[in-house]
Amino acid sequence: MTLTARNPRDPFVLTPYARPLQRGRGYDRLLNVSALALALIGAVLVWAATRDLQRASGGDPQAYLYRHLVNLAIASALMFGASRFDARLLRLFGPIVYVASVLGLLLVFAVGSTINGAHAWIRLGGGFEIQPAEFMKLGMIVGMAVLFTQRAHERVMRRQFVAERVDETPHASDVLLAIGLVALPLVLILLQPDLGSAMVLAAAAFGVLVAAGVRARWTVGLLLLTVVVAIVVVKAGLLADYQLARFSAFTDPSHDPQGAAYNITQAHIAIANGGLFGTGLLHGPQTNGGFVPEQQTDFVFSVAGEEFGLLGGSVIIALFALLCWRGLKIAREADRAGRLVAVGIVCWFAFQAFQNIGMNLGLMPVTGLPLPFVSYGGSSMFAQGLAIGLLQAVRRASD
Repeated sequence: MTLTARNPRDPFVLTPYARPLQRGRGYDRLLNVSALALALIGAVLVWAATRDLQRASGGDPQAYLYRHLVNLAIASALMFGASRFDARLLRLFGPIVYVASVLGLLLVFAVGSTINGAHAWIRLGGGFEIQPAEFMKLGMIVGMAVLFTQRAHERVMRRQFVAERVDETPHASDVLLAIGLVALPLVLILLQPDLGSAMVLAAAAFGVLVAAGVRARWTVGLLLLTVVVAIVVVKAGLLADYQLARFSAFTDPSHDPQGAAYNITQAHIAIANGGLFGTGLLHGPQTNGGFVPEQQTDFVFSVAGEEFGLLGGSVIIALFALLCWRGLKIAREADRAGRLVAVGIVCWFAFQAFQNIGMNLGLMPVTGLPLPFVSYGGSSMFAQGLAIGLLQAVRRASD
């Protein structure tokens, strides 16, 4: 009986008379620990940000804490389920994930609801809402990984020869197909409009392109094209008024201090109050007074800065660095498809964390992005749980 195994250079090619595929090494514990630690820190920060406001309005002071923990429990279950997935079957399930994510974005325009200026949510009843753009981040990453891997495999099959070293450099047609794969959800998200999610999508796509080995002229060209498109979008007035106001506040914080710049100003005051060691849990005057709007979501880092100081903020950044390092380690040891998925997820987490923390510190414009794992929110937590699970699945599939 002929034995076959996966060629390590191409996860979709079977090499005759090779040894059977061995079981992977199991879960990356540090990856799980860093994600769980961020989520638990987030639970404390969300509680601190909402406790007094809930009490003042006659609500349950622990309501957001309980919901955050429920979201974390659901995300943990999704993570475990995704981690049991056979990452070698991405070719079969990748297109399904991508198409389902696009359908979710289209459904927003039919039955969606507008929250904070973005028509990006679907109400499911019982106070539960879902944001399809969060799941599109993972869907696009998986879709691009399958596209590049499958196209390389097809070129090998057309030659009817399984090479020891497959030329993995994407052709021009591959890059154009990938651009089309990214452009569709990007346009749908910009129409909502959700500029923050669009930026994350673009950053993750760029990371996958670089990891796929796209030639430098393509990456430089796409960067220049992005700049041109951004200028055209602003000049053509395609951004909502509140988005333009946010950019104006970023470039000139003294402009409209009681309007667009109010959130940034109050976040700066909160972080400045914290100093090196912070004011102590539940003792932040800005946080307790509810002076920072959306503090449990977009500006949750300001709670850490005020109540735990520079030291607490540094711990959060260190945990993100640990999480991204473990993700890149998984990418280095994975096959081609797994490597592209892992790099895309790391770029997603890294850019979104940088953007969120940056806008709290005034280094980036306000775009409405939550801090991964830390901010309150069901859709974002669920999508991130699936992403961590898929990273674990890629690791388990590695020899």
